[in-house]
Amino acid sequence: MNLTIKDIAKMAGVSPGTVSKIINNYSGISEKTKKKVMDIITETGYQPTFSAKALATKKSNLIGLIYAGKVNVDFTHPYFNEVVTSFKKAIGLLGYDIIMFSNEQFYKDNGSYLARCRHFHVDGCVIIAGEEIEDAIYELVEAGIPCMGIDLELSGPSASFVMSDNVNLSRQVIQHFYLHGIRDVGFIGGKRDSAIAMFREKGFIDAMNQLGLDVKKEWMYYGDFHEESGYVAMKKIFENKTLPRAIFAASDMMAFGAIRAIKEQGLRVPEDICIIGCDDIDACRYSSPKLTTVRQDKDRLGKLAAYMLNDLINGKSELKPIFIDSKLIVRESCGR
Repeated sequence: MNLTIKDIAKMAGVSPGTVSKIINNYSGISEKTKKKVMDIITETGYQPTFSAKALATKKSNLIGLIYAGKVNVDFTHPYFNEVVTSFKKAIGLLGYDIIMFSNEQFYKDNGSYLARCRHFHVDGCVIIAGEEIEDAIYELVEAGIPCMGIDLELSGPSASFVMSDNVNLSRQVIQHFYLHGIRDVGFIGGKRDSAIAMFREKGFIDAMNQLGLDVKKEWMYYGDFHEESGYVAMKKIFENKTLPRAIFAASDMMAFGAIRAIKEQGLRVPEDICIIGCDDIDACRYSSPKLTTVRQDKDRLGKLAAYMLNDLINGKSELKPIFIDSKLIVRESCGR
């Protein structure tokens, strides 16, 4: 027999609200009434449902995980996988579980993240940046659901975000090339409507201008952060009469694609063209040549997202976004 909170209340001769308060350790209930109700719960083996607990406490200890955008990353992406793993560990230690919201049918059934958040009584959401972000993401923020963006700019009383300092990240790369006598630098960026891609491109252009280096548009092409797009972009660079001495690819995966195109052209990395990527995914240490890259602090990104989201859930507001420093990791593809 599946007992309900109403059944327990009837057996104890109290209201369902009183039973709920006792289950959730509210004060203001006499010890005699508490004992009576708890004895009945013990005798019957009653287990309060998740929804009953959530409704009683106004808190579910559930966090919604959303991979946002019409073109989105997922848990197989090496960079975001590490960030989400760090977030999951930290948020778990704070007492939360995670529920993943899919958007695979989102554009077919006009689904709503807000409706799903309310259905599951989630306490807040962590949102991973993709491309072409749905309006439904901003609906969550406007509704006051505590939201933390990872590589996604969110603002509001109950929203904030964490992100690597992508402008400075690009500056590190160009300064490294400059210090080693490399002046002719090409750029393979991500989609230009992506905030991450725009910041990395801005950092590239700013650093080139600061050092008096020519920004040559014929050496600048754009992909989608995945390997094949880096390959295609590098092939387009080869269509020009002159070639850069180095390439900064705005993701490691695009850097791998560029290296493949360079090898197909009969050239060598780094002897003919140096390559620096971005993210420091595990494959960088095993590629041929080993990839020089910029290491983002993925563990810190995940932990900060967890603690900041917990603060938003517990009433702190107007949390300022945090931009995290990264570190250049020099390996064989840059030669120095």
